[in-house]
Parts: sequence; structure tokens; C-alpha cells
Amino acid sequence: MAFGVEQAKRWISIANDHIQQQKQYLTELDQAIGDGDHGLNMARGFQEVVEKIASANYEDLGSLFKDISMTLIAKVGGASGPLYGTAFLKMSLALAGKKEADDKELIAALEAALDGIKARGKANVGEKTMVDVWEPIMEFLREKGSIQAKEAALLAKEKMEHTKDLEAKKGRAAYLGKRSIGHIDPGSASSYLLFAALAEALEG
Repeated sequence: MAFGVEQAKRWISIANDHIQQQKQYLTELDQAIGDGDHGLNMARGFQEVVEKIASANYEDLGSLFKDISMTLIAKVGGASGPLYGTAFLKMSLALAGKKEADDKELIAALEAALDGIKARGKANVGEKTMVDVWEPIMEFLREKGSIQAKEAALLAKEKMEHTKDLEAKKGRAAYLGKRSIGHIDPGSASSYLLFAALAEALEG
């Protein structure tokens, strides 16, 4: 598989479509255990990203992902902007100078994104955060050694739904303690949308 600039743009465009469609749902998830703005923030940020990258020319994947990162950091409020911005910044560094990425290079870039998310959020698996989606996805992709995007998207959905059973240990939701159980983590939900979009971009 070769993953180039046009496929990466298509990934982000599809992700934006999903986020716009699910804006209210993401907001409702966040209203239950957070500050209620995840859907609005993500919708605003990804719309800005799509408008910025649509007509721009990029020599390599690194410069595209850097633009995405900077836009998300500037436009997405709350914790999500720095977290997603860091993820794409790490991907930009991993793919700097590359016009295309093969499976191993894309997996390494996503791995770098996860490392960035964990370092920025100081979160680990089981704490009801987006890491509960990203970490098992990366374990799956590492084990397979190839981008099996549809299977990864199905796993992302399963892990997103599993966050309903977890007690939040990070962020505003942690103040609710056990009352956070029974609600899907909003960051896990938007992460699922991102992996579902990647599957669509790569496999149609």
C-alpha cells in the first residue's frame, strides 16, 4: 500500500464529514461527563483544516500533517486541540520528506502519534480516554505488520464502546468518579471516527 498526500487529504476530508455529521452526538457525550464542547470544537477545527489543505500543494506528507497539526492546535479548544494537534505533529515528524508512506512507515507514524497523545495527556489504557482506542489499535497493527484499516476501524468501535464500562481517571470526567461509568468517552468516540475515516480513505 502506498499512502500519499492525496490519500491523506481524503482521510481528513472523510473524517471531517463524519465529525460534522456526529457533532451533536459528540457534544452530548461530552455534556454527560465533560464540559460539553467536544463536538463543536472538533467540528470547527476539522472544517478549518479541510478548508486550509484543500487547495494547498504539499511536497510531502510531513508538511501536510504539520499544517493539520497547527490548525487543530489553533482552532480546537479544550484538551482535544493539543492532543490531536500533537498526534498530527508527531506524524509530520515521522513522515517528513516522504511523498508516500508504505505500511510500516504509516504504522510507525501512527505509533508516534500515540506516543505524543500519551505524553501530552499523561494517560494510559484503562483511564477512559482516547488512549483506550489508540493503544489497542496500535497493538493490532504492530502485530499484523500491515495497515488492515477495516479491521482496525472495527476494533476502534469496540474499544470506544468499552470506555462506557470504565471509570474516568483523567480530565474533567475524573471528578465524577464512578458516576462516569456508563458513558462513552468523547475523545474515544472522535478517535473512532478518525480510524473509520482512514479505513474509508484506504479501502473505500
